Amino acid sequence: MAGEESMAEKVLDIRSMTMTFGGLKALQEVDLSVRQGEIVGLIGPNGAGKTTFFNCLTGVYPPDSGDILLIPPDKKAIRLNGLKPNKITEKGMARTFQNIRLFQNMTALENIMVGRHCRTRAGVLGAILKGPHTRSEEKEIVSISYTLLHNVGLGQFVNEQAKNLPYGAQRRLEIARALATDPFLLLLDEPAAGMNPQETERLMDLIQTIRKSGVSILIIEHDMRLIMRISDRIVVLDHGVKIAEGIPEEIRKNEMVINAYLGTDEGAA
Repeated sequence: MAGEESMAEKVLDIRSMTMTFGGLKALQEVDLSVRQGEIVGLIGPNGAGKTTFFNCLTGVYPPDSGDILLIPPDKKAIRLNGLKPNKITEKGMARTFQNIRLFQNMTALENIMVGRHCRTRAGVLGAILKGPHTRSEEKEIVSISYTLLHNVGLGQFVNEQAKNLPYGAQRRLEIARALATDPFLLLLDEPAAGMNPQETERLMDLIQTIRKSGVSILIIEHDMRLIMRISDRIVVLDHGVKIAEGIPEEIRKNEMVINAYLGTDEGAA
């Protein structure tokens, strides 16, 4: 996408974010933005700071310095620094994790229903009394969860416990649970990890479908073929420093990126 970015187009604007663990600078004044309807890839070698970056965005770690601004459509920017993870989710940013974090003994449908919790209004008293509003809200949660389950291609697993699902299906279920929070920005942390080529192809189709629904995406991934095919822009980290940013073709030819990460084989992790 050519042209200068305007604040009105951004859903995420990160400025000079720094994170230190003891004497180690995991992130050093990193800038990054995501625009409405955009897929941004975040790549780099192991230890580059990618997951630390996600953890700072989602309230797991408070960054030492810098600003994290989330910009809901048609609303004012929200500074996320210092907010708890559940509050950040309520603001409209959801994530998946590098290691699958499903409720293994709950059904696929129930896992998605749990994700919908942040959008409920009944509270403890409503759950106890089960008034008309609570019953209506529960029906809505089930309906939305069924729809999301079918949208990610898992309708046949509705009553299956998460632990019994194939690995690729568990990955997709975690994405559906994140979507149940009704985000406008979705963070995906290595969603293709452990997938076979066929599962990866289906994942790419799903990510494109999510983008078409109006959700912007920031994705960490080691599968370079996936990143190069789906990303509008790619940001590259190395030892906590942003060393490059550009469209996939620019990143593919960038000498610093080749030396730090890509090598001569685009498919290498």
